[in-house]
Amino acid sequence: MSTPIPPAIELCSLAKSFGELQVLRSIDLKVTQGEVVCIIGPSGSGKSTLLRCVNLLETPTGGQVLIDGIDITDPHSDIDEIRTRIGMVFQQFNLFPHLDVAGNLTIAQRRVLKRSRIESNDKAVSVLKRVGLSDKLHSYPRQLSGGQQQRVAIARALASDPEMMLFDEPTSALDPELVGEVLDVMRGLAEAGMTMLVVTHEMGFARRVADRVVFMDGGLIVEEGPPDQVIGDPQHERTKRFLEQVFER
Repeated sequence: MSTPIPPAIELCSLAKSFGELQVLRSIDLKVTQGEVVCIIGPSGSGKSTLLRCVNLLETPTGGQVLIDGIDITDPHSDIDEIRTRIGMVFQQFNLFPHLDVAGNLTIAQRRVLKRSRIESNDKAVSVLKRVGLSDKLHSYPRQLSGGQQQRVAIARALASDPEMMLFDEPTSALDPELVGEVLDVMRGLAEAGMTMLVVTHEMGFARRVADRVVFMDGGLIVEEGPPDQVIGDPQHERTKRFLEQVFER
């Protein structure tokens, strides 16, 4: 009898407080291999904190975070090794301004993954092609649009060959006309089977691409289910009020 494959990401009674402010309250969530889960909700609901707890950029104050069945809140776990399996893209691009695109894409490969210069350069070329920026290898961040910088940030995350990707509102810092090019790259990753946990305010993307949508408010998961249910026919009154406000803008 085959051993069941554990979820790519599993949160068990996850809690996080900053002083007396409780930001996450006993969150339970599973993301299976190859699944795309979008998290929506108002500002201050705990979405970004949840995402940052997944790779311990924030240390939970309670509960467990399991990656491929390994409890990374266990002090004996090798968090550095586990982080190599997880790519993360932030709201801000966080590119090194003094390095060209090639430098931004190869520095972590060489220092963290110990890849050779040739191997890391080859990977940089490959992932840049994947995000549609093959001609920008030797450009500097200041020479790129916001959308191009965010696509480079995605390429940088992909260069480490992650098993899963975390996106923290990756389009929120972009001008509206640049949002589509980033979402197209993310849609391509989803179609290729990448496991993705995405905090987003892009309801159209969530509805078209997500396997499941999670609505958070007040540090709790209020509602979750298929996008057509949560976005198209929400059952909880708080979800309804949030979506009414979103679609009135």
